[in-house]
Amino acid sequence: MTEPGASPEDPWVKVEYAYSDNSLDPESTRKGSVVSRANSIGSTSASSVPNTDDEDSDYHQEAYKESYKDRRRRAHTQAEQKRRDAIKRGYDDLQTIVPTCQQQDFSIGSQKLSKAIVLQKTIDYIQFLHKEKKKQEEEVSTLRKDVTALKIMKVNYEQIVKAHQDNPHEGEDQVSDQVKFNVFQGIMDSLFQSFNASISVASFQELSACVFSWIEEHCKPQTLREIVIGVLHQLKNQLY
Repeated sequence: MTEPGASPEDPWVKVEYAYSDNSLDPESTRKGSVVSRANSIGSTSASSVPNTDDEDSDYHQEAYKESYKDRRRRAHTQAEQKRRDAIKRGYDDLQTIVPTCQQQDFSIGSQKLSKAIVLQKTIDYIQFLHKEKKKQEEEVSTLRKDVTALKIMKVNYEQIVKAHQDNPHEGEDQVSDQVKFNVFQGIMDSLFQSFNASISVASFQELSACVFSWIEEHCKPQTLREIVIGVLHQLKNQLY
């Protein structure tokens, strides 16, 4: 019941009515306390339950990391093995190619050649090949020069043959090589006779002194002219 003169919209009246109703209804008060206790227990229980989704995620992530490390370690091991196999095949090929590696070294007996020995023998063989190549290049250069000279001689002889074919009677009155040699031989014989009679070979000092004196006496232009004239007269008598 509202008091006379009090408005239903008065806030103080609403508060008074609410207070009076709660105090008069013990059942509603008990229900409210039970609900609040249930809510608090539910929140506590929910907070104490473990987070299984997070644990599963951490487990899978850890397993993935371990498997990645294993794969990486396995790939590294395989790459290292391939590298060692390639090096071994390279040394085996060197021992097969380099002749000095195949020759038995008595200083080491029947032991397998070490990598250092194989490399040293390979270096020595490569240096030997470089020297041989340089030698062959020099020989090729010399042969090319000889070929060029032969080509020039060939051209000259072809010109001589052609000139002789064009004028077959030319050169019949020319002096032969034999006659030229006889003239030269007669001059040298005459000079050698005077040289042998005038030169002393007891010592190098006497030889040097005698040679200069012989040249001054027997190799004068007038003396040589007389020798050549005498040889030509003698040769003329033999020919005719």
